[in-house]
Amino acid sequence: MLKPLKIEGMFIFVLVWLGQLVSLLGSSITNFALDIWIYQWSNSVTQLSQLILLTTLPYVIISPLAGILADRWNRRWVMILSDSGAAVSTLTIAALLVTGQIQIWHIYLATAVSSSFSAFQWPAYSTATTNLVPKQHLGRASGMIQFAQALAQLLAPVLGGVLLGVIKLSGIFVLDLSSFLFALTTLLLVRFPDHKVTQNQETNQTSLLAQAVYSFNYLTARSGLLALSLFFASSNFLVGMLQVLTYPLILSFASPAQLGTLLSVGGVGMVTGSLLMSTWGNGRQNYINILFGFMLLIGFSMIVAGLYPSIFLISIASFLFFLALPFINSCAQVIFQKKVAPDVQGRIFSLNRAICNSFLPLAYLVAGPLADRIFEPLMTLNGPLAATIGQLIGIGPGRGIGLMFIILGILTILMTIIAYQYAPLRLVNDELPDAYH
Repeated sequence: MLKPLKIEGMFIFVLVWLGQLVSLLGSSITNFALDIWIYQWSNSVTQLSQLILLTTLPYVIISPLAGILADRWNRRWVMILSDSGAAVSTLTIAALLVTGQIQIWHIYLATAVSSSFSAFQWPAYSTATTNLVPKQHLGRASGMIQFAQALAQLLAPVLGGVLLGVIKLSGIFVLDLSSFLFALTTLLLVRFPDHKVTQNQETNQTSLLAQAVYSFNYLTARSGLLALSLFFASSNFLVGMLQVLTYPLILSFASPAQLGTLLSVGGVGMVTGSLLMSTWGNGRQNYINILFGFMLLIGFSMIVAGLYPSIFLISIASFLFFLALPFINSCAQVIFQKKVAPDVQGRIFSLNRAICNSFLPLAYLVAGPLADRIFEPLMTLNGPLAATIGQLIGIGPGRGIGLMFIILGILTILMTIIAYQYAPLRLVNDELPDAYH
């Protein structure tokens, strides 16, 4: 059995980050292949949205409890158990696929189980990062985490499309299992420094309910942080709808191979943004202003994507959208890491993510029916909007979804401008004192 090595400092973070990067890449390739397989099998936006819903809903429900337990338990072992659970879920689906017994509901169930384990992974990973990385390098560490996600975004569509044709879905599951094993090995090779237990944490070691109430009170007492959570909840509702609609929009005029290429262009944008953030995040920036600026860019890119069924236009929109994401996510993460005491970060981070993702299930539920039953019929050859808006953005398959993209982009810009007017949120970087020293 491997014995954990006592390695201190930034090296532990880099080693763990490498393992999580490989695991994330394997999971992203699998998710891309499953999304394509289900959409082509059903030819239904609603069916695809159900799969995405089951990726998110268990995560939202379990996150607050997972964060509390991540503060109680050894965070390294929380990550080990999370990776192990996801691996078992993938192994089960692979076995059903090889034996020819796979059904759609098996994939839905496995996705929900894997999402449940992921709910434990994130708070443990985030809070361990705070303990491992010096305060002045938190921006860079956050940029590295975003870079891992960006690399997966860049490579997963290309590799997923190629591998799906060469080694089929069963082979992709085997690769995913291998990536989980690599991540587990890196975690078994290191020790995390013990997180300090403060009097506040000891007081709240009573019951899960008491700790949940404490988490809620902690967040509501800091109005800037609560406003940031609610802002993300609202914006994620709009982005969640876009997430469901992206594949159908592109596949309405492009091939699956071109879809993979466009997603990879987005990956290039995300890699670029992550590298800039990881080298530039030195702790002296006004993170909230950067966050708002890139949210405006997100809204603009949505509008561009919906204007016309053009590979060139959507390439530009994809690059800009994913360029902005690392800055937005990293800035939000650093703000919470600085303003929340390290000993309660697990529960607060999880509560924050539960709030941020709380509207995603609703977005996934309404996006498909809105596209299939309302907006697409509006933009058909003889549809009600064909003679007006149709003259500007075109008519036919996918144009109703294009109109939805434009509306979502406008709403994102308006919501960002309105949120910026709220002083506790706009000044959260300066007025709320740092809790992490």
